[in-house]
Amino acid sequence: QVRLVESGGGSVQIGGSLRLACVASGYTYNVAWFRQAPGKEREGIVNINRSGSREWDDSVKDRFTTSQDNSKNTVWLEMNSMKPEGTGIYYCAANGARLRSRSFDYWGQGTQITVSS
Repeated sequence: QVRLVESGGGSVQIGGSLRLACVASGYTYNVAWFRQAPGKEREGIVNINRSGSREWDDSVKDRFTTSQDNSKNTVWLEMNSMKPEGTGIYYCAANGARLRSRSFDYWGQGTQITVSS
């Protein structure tokens, strides 16, 4: 069993930046970030493989970046040029398949982000 803990959520202005962290309690071969906007389905942002490869959702890959420290089982999601539609609960998930499948073994509790003017 792997426990995931997200941090870094909060409020940000339109066009601003925010950085999320996801810390895993044990080994994971990949970690993904998802966002769930109010009243909508959870959608994938990026899938980060331990090897360093990335699988991005096209809508954010020009504005968001990721980094990782495998020795600390930690990944970060840096979000820039935030848009109002970025409001929602952000989850990290681990040990799953492709991003679009949303099929991951472990999920964090989520962290709320609100983008406003």
